Amino acid sequence: MLTSQRKATIQEVLRREGQVIAKRMAEQMAVSEDTVRRDLREMAAEGLLKRVHGGAMPLSPELPDFSARRSLSSEVKRRLGAYAAGMVRSGQTVFLDGGTTNAEIARHLPRDFAFTVVTHSPTIAGELEHHPSADIILIGGRLYKHSMVATGAVAMAAISMIRPDIFFLGVTAVHPARGLSTGDLEEAAIKRHISQCSTETYVLATAEKLDAASPCQILPLTSISGMVVPGDVAEERLLPYRDAGLAIHAA
Repeated sequence: MLTSQRKATIQEVLRREGQVIAKRMAEQMAVSEDTVRRDLREMAAEGLLKRVHGGAMPLSPELPDFSARRSLSSEVKRRLGAYAAGMVRSGQTVFLDGGTTNAEIARHLPRDFAFTVVTHSPTIAGELEHHPSADIILIGGRLYKHSMVATGAVAMAAISMIRPDIFFLGVTAVHPARGLSTGDLEEAAIKRHISQCSTETYVLATAEKLDAASPCQILPLTSISGMVVPGDVAEERLLPYRDAGLAIHAA
């Protein structure tokens, strides 16, 4: 098997299973483990995967801090935010997670009927300062500055008292096998708790977040109601998510 063929096989296994075990790949491709390890080293150097003991994992997206991310808001995020805002109905209680994509939801929320927005992000609450019909509930707690959201026991207790109709969950990575993940353990716990308190949970995912995995799992794909993605993402890329039973909405 040619080097290019081996690497393509490795990438396919990584996309499908969320991990590559060197010994298993060597048996599958009928080559030595040293050959597989060399391929993995080269692919890691090319920025295609992350080497771990015994194999490899998908890349974990490296995000700049919140202020830098906010300055990089794109037309794609605006499309996703507008689509998600259109899912909100009169009288609903909506929980908005932190993040620049969810800020676009806040900016596009309907202004012609009343509803309630709950958030543990002061920046999201600030986006809604002049919204004419939204009632805003801001959850407090220990501020995780990287994402500008409240975490910890105080936030957890306050969230437990609310039953949102819909939660727009922010993530750093989505993978068909490894589910939804982020980079901080406490933030992952808060996100998971909000989802468990909510009737429906949706994720807005830009293309670079797909087929990736961050260190801290939030939820498996089966625990959410659907995912909103850019309309130009190739169908072959979305197929593993559809096969996992996830509803996909194209914006």
